[in-house]
Amino acid sequence: MGTSGVRQTREQRDQLVGFVAEQYAAGRSLRELGELTGRTQTAIRRALDEAGVPRRGPGAQRVHERRQGRRD
Repeated sequence: MGTSGVRQTREQRDQLVGFVAEQYAAGRSLRELGELTGRTQTAIRRALDEAGVPRRGPGAQRVHERRQGRRD
């Protein structure tokens, strides 16, 4: 079930945006964040845009892999 019929409060939206930004910066993918929050990948992208977070390219290494110098 989608969230299109559910109206969020400003506080709920701020919490979602903060969580998504934090978790994405920690290396989670759009898909993972969608699954965790019950939102679509489009909703996650919009939340990242709202937070001013630059997105990684498709298939980009996760943040922790880049820090460790891994090139799987």
